[in-house]
Amino acid sequence: MKRSHRISFMLNDKEVDALERYIKKYKIKCKSKFVREALMITVIRKLEEDSPTLFD
Repeated sequence: MKRSHRISFMLNDKEVDALERYIKKYKIKCKSKFVREALMITVIRKLEEDSPTLFD
């Protein structure tokens, strides 16, 4: 799927340091892919948790 929507956000110094340490430690090759996947995993999990179930 082609990505045509840009989303940007700001991080503070501690958040950037933590992200950079993680990327270096786990040898992440594509930072944008990693951040995108981490974000979407969180979003999808929350949507699944909030969805109605048969016994609600």
